[in-house]
Amino acid sequence: MLIRNFHARSLPATPDQLGRLVDALAGPDDPLWPVDHWPAMRFDRPLGVGADGGHGSVRYTVVGYIPGEWIRFQFNGSGGLVGFHEVTVRPDGPHHAELSHLLAATARGRELLRWALVMRWLHDVAIEEMLDRAEFATAGTVRDPIRWNPHVRLLRRVMRRRTPAARVSPVGV
Repeated sequence: MLIRNFHARSLPATPDQLGRLVDALAGPDDPLWPVDHWPAMRFDRPLGVGADGGHGSVRYTVVGYIPGEWIRFQFNGSGGLVGFHEVTVRPDGPHHAELSHLLAATARGRELLRWALVMRWLHDVAIEEMLDRAEFATAGTVRDPIRWNPHVRLLRRVMRRRTPAARVSPVGV
């Protein structure tokens, strides 16, 4: 089954401002990835083509990178997905830019069920939290922050029991 999962937000920023946020992904002061709720994004070297890493059990390699504009991560297959995810910055009018995230992959068998019941829900919240962080960084506020639904809270509770406390923060959102 083909999975296509897309999230985007128009923000009161220039493409250069959003591009600087994207370029800081996985860095020491990463302004985008919501490390307060999800395992940190880490790589074996600075962000760039060839960097290997991921977040939690999701592993990937940077296969394309245009600083300030676009980065593509290729899944290594360990999470059951074959494909990629990418972050893109685009102009969106004179005083706005769009930050988007696209996941395009295939999943089969057990991994398809895992995506449908677990991973899609967690992924959607993590990406929306990333967009919330971008909005806060550019606007100083978040107009409509993502809220965890009961299914996500249940999944996080189960994960907390299976994951060392240092990697998953308590559920409180």
